[in-house]
Amino acid sequence: MDLLILAIILFGSLIFFLTLGIPVAFTMGGISLILGFFLWGGSPSIDGFVLGTFEEVTNPILTALPLYIFMAAVLRYADLADDLYELIYRWFGGLKGGLAAGTTFISAIFAAMVGVVSVSTATLGSVARPSMLKRGYDDKLTIGVIMAGGTLGILIPPSIVMIVYASIAEVSAGALFMGGVIPGVVAAFTFIIYVMIYSYINPDKGPSIPKDERFTWKEKFETLKSVLIPALVIIVVLGSIYSGMATPTEAGAVGAVGSLFAAGVRKKLTLTNLKLIFIMTADLLGMIFWILIGAVAYARVVTVTGIGNEFATFITTLDVNNWIILLIMIGFFLIAGMLIDTVAVLLITAPFFIPALTVMEFDLVWFGIIFVMTTCVGSLTPPFGISLFVMKGVAPDVRLSKIYRAVVPFIMLYIVVIAIFLIFPDWVLWLPELMR
Repeated sequence: MDLLILAIILFGSLIFFLTLGIPVAFTMGGISLILGFFLWGGSPSIDGFVLGTFEEVTNPILTALPLYIFMAAVLRYADLADDLYELIYRWFGGLKGGLAAGTTFISAIFAAMVGVVSVSTATLGSVARPSMLKRGYDDKLTIGVIMAGGTLGILIPPSIVMIVYASIAEVSAGALFMGGVIPGVVAAFTFIIYVMIYSYINPDKGPSIPKDERFTWKEKFETLKSVLIPALVIIVVLGSIYSGMATPTEAGAVGAVGSLFAAGVRKKLTLTNLKLIFIMTADLLGMIFWILIGAVAYARVVTVTGIGNEFATFITTLDVNNWIILLIMIGFFLIAGMLIDTVAVLLITAPFFIPALTVMEFDLVWFGIIFVMTTCVGSLTPPFGISLFVMKGVAPDVRLSKIYRAVVPFIMLYIVVIAIFLIFPDWVLWLPELMR
C-alpha cells in the first residue's frame, strides 16, 4: 500500500474515532491491531504488538511513574495546602494582590512535590479560592491564578509527563527534570509579577487584608514550620537527582517514603485516606498505562511501515527554515492540548515528530521542556482544556464562560515564557549540562 494512503488512513481514522468520543488508548490500540492484522498476515502481528508493548511498559524509566503518582496522592490527602495557605495568608496578606501571588507560590511548591496538574488545581481551588473571595478578591483573578499555578505541576519537576517523554524520546529523565526548573520558576514569577501589578492598578480586585487582621512577626514565623516537610521532600527528591546520588526512580521511592512521613506527622494516614490514596494512584496509573499500551502499538505501525521516517525526510527536505517547522509543531501541540490529555498528545505525535526533530538536530531535552510548556497552555485553553473542567468541578457555582475569560491573561503570559525559552535555549539546558 502507498505510504501516503496508509498515513491518511492511520491518522485520519485516529482523528475520526477521537471525535466520536472513543477513549484515546482504545482508539490507538484498535486501529493499530486492525491495520497490523491486514498488513502483516493476521495473528502473528498481534503477537508482535503484545511483545512490543510488554517491552515498552516494562522500561525501567517508567517504574518511576507509580512512585511519583503515589507521592502525589499521599500529599494530596495530607492536607498540606491548608498549612501552606495559612503561611502565605500571614506573610503576604498585607500586600495588594498578596494572597493571589502567594497562591502561585504555593502552586510552585506543590508542583515540586506532585507532578500532576489536576492535584494542585483541585486542592487550591477548594482551599485558596473561598479564602480570597471572602476577602474581596475578584473571582476571575482568583480562578486564573489557581489554574495557571496548577499547570506548574507538570513543568516544575518531578513531572509525570517528563518521565513518559524521557521513555519515548530516549533521553535522561534527570536531565528533563533539571531542564524544567528554570522555566518553571520563570513562569511562576511571571504570574506573580502580573498579579501584583494588576492588583496595584486595580486595588479593588486584589485588596490587602485590613490592618486589624494582620499578624505579628512572631505569628508569621510560627507558620514557617509548615514548609519544613514540603521543603525536605523537594530537597531529597531533586537534590539526590542533581547530586547524582540517585536516579529519578530511586528519588521517587525516597519521595514516596517522605510523603508518607509527612502524612503521618499530620496524622492523616487514616484508613479512609489510605483508601483514597490507593484509588487515586490506581486510577492515574491505569489511565497512563492504557494510553501507553495503545500508543506503543500505534507507534509500531508508524515505525515498521516507514511512515515516521518518511515524514521526517519530507519535513527536512522542505525549503523552509527549521524554526518555522518547529513553530508549526508547537502550534499543533497548542491545539491538541486543549482537546485531549497531555500524555496522549505526546504519544500520538512522538512517532512523527521525534525522528524529524532528530534530523533537524534540535536538542530533545530542550524540546521536551518546550513541549511541556505548550501543553500547559493547551490545558488552560477553551473549550476543552483539562484544567478548565477541574476548576469547574471544585467551583460548580462558576459558569464556564467566566472560567474561560479568567485564563486568557495567563495564556498570554505562558506564550511569552515559551517565546523566551525558544529564543534562549541555553537557559533550559544550563542545569542539565551542569548536572552532567
